[in-house]
Amino acid sequence: MQDKVAVVVGATGGIGSAVVQQLASQGANLVLAARDEGRLTNLANSLSGDSLTVPTDITDPQQAKDLMAKAASYYGKIDILINAAGAGILKQYNKLEPADLEAMLNVNLKGSFYTCQAAAEYMKEQKSGHICNVVGILGKHSMAMASAYCAAKFGVVGFSKCMADELKRYGIKVTLFYFGGVDSPFWDNVSLKVDRSKMLSTQTAADAILFALSAPPQAVPMEINIQPDSHLFF
Repeated sequence: MQDKVAVVVGATGGIGSAVVQQLASQGANLVLAARDEGRLTNLANSLSGDSLTVPTDITDPQQAKDLMAKAASYYGKIDILINAAGAGILKQYNKLEPADLEAMLNVNLKGSFYTCQAAAEYMKEQKSGHICNVVGILGKHSMAMASAYCAAKFGVVGFSKCMADELKRYGIKVTLFYFGGVDSPFWDNVSLKVDRSKMLSTQTAADAILFALSAPPQAVPMEINIQPDSHLFF
């Protein structure tokens, strides 16, 4: 990871901050993106290496483009994009308001699409790059109370696979991560009762992302599925 330029979206979240710390320890140059400027600054100050903070609302396509432009201008390239931002609304299908569905699609689907779309343009010019989309297990398996969330996450899987097929000729890898429940702040505002003590740690998720990023050039880790043994989907 030495001198690789990694744009981490959702950098202040549980998985995002864990992977940021790992990348920093391995010498990566980091571009940290999230909505909260204060939390971004605190995260950057905790790192030993160089980093650029860019407060960004990824639901705005222009802000996603500006994020990548600033990253490329500051470091001269974009080697890695990690989409770790996300939000969850878990309700019965008939209790979901239009605003709930819109929020899930905006953050989880459209935001990921906009950042991938913007980063890919720089990676195509370089003829190299690696896009890591943290989808979650509910992008592969359905669950009661998660119809709006699954709609967005299944959409991320769909566009990611299409994009991977289009970008492979440019030497760009795309990896999807299907983590089971991860004990992170994601669950702080979710009304569904869960036992967080049995979930995966953010460190486990970060280790998996670093594993994919460290694969040899000819190896493409297309999908990584890790779930807690207490709650397995097959």
